[in-house]
Amino acid sequence: RRQPAGSVVFPQSGGCTMFEKVVVIDCKNHLLGRLASIVAKELLNGQRVVCVRCEDINISGSFYRNKLKFLDKLRKRTNTNPAHGPYHFRAPSRIFHRVIRGMIPHKTHRGKCAMERLKAFDGIPEQYEKSKRMVVPDAFRVTRLKPGRRYCVLGRISLEIGWKHKEAVERLEAKRKERSAVYWEEKKAQLGKAKAAKAAVADQFDAKLAKFGY
Repeated sequence: RRQPAGSVVFPQSGGCTMFEKVVVIDCKNHLLGRLASIVAKELLNGQRVVCVRCEDINISGSFYRNKLKFLDKLRKRTNTNPAHGPYHFRAPSRIFHRVIRGMIPHKTHRGKCAMERLKAFDGIPEQYEKSKRMVVPDAFRVTRLKPGRRYCVLGRISLEIGWKHKEAVERLEAKRKERSAVYWEEKKAQLGKAKAAKAAVADQFDAKLAKFGY
């Protein structure tokens, strides 16, 4: 499948890990569990990972079925004092963070250090706007889910169970996309000028080299 423009493929689960200072993953259209398992392994291997656009993560199965599962989890609390936990997060980024935590021995020193290497965000914060964003082919919905199977979006489930910032995230994302479009047009213009300049210089060198039989 053709990757989104400007995206980089994250190392697949079967291959060797590629260590970078920080890896930024665009979570849009990735399956929740598959992406979480790959990210968890990278964290334990020492890789710093930033997950953006968590509200666009997909979950296999119909929306209604997954909503019932989430509502069933919300019932589970300490009967005498709910403040004692378990705590049920509503934001997509916090739900994804909790899924990854379940795949890591977070109560050990090694697991605690691994969780400190993880950051998860709804939308794309300003400091990561111009960072190279990667994708994980092993967790793509289009490659891992059979065509025609039902799926739902984590952001919609979060909205149904009490997430209150969906509109704010959408508004900020719209502004970011406008800025990105302007930036990309400027970059294309610069690349066009550079290509034209290289071509002009190349013609001069080709004419000089032709004199000497090259």
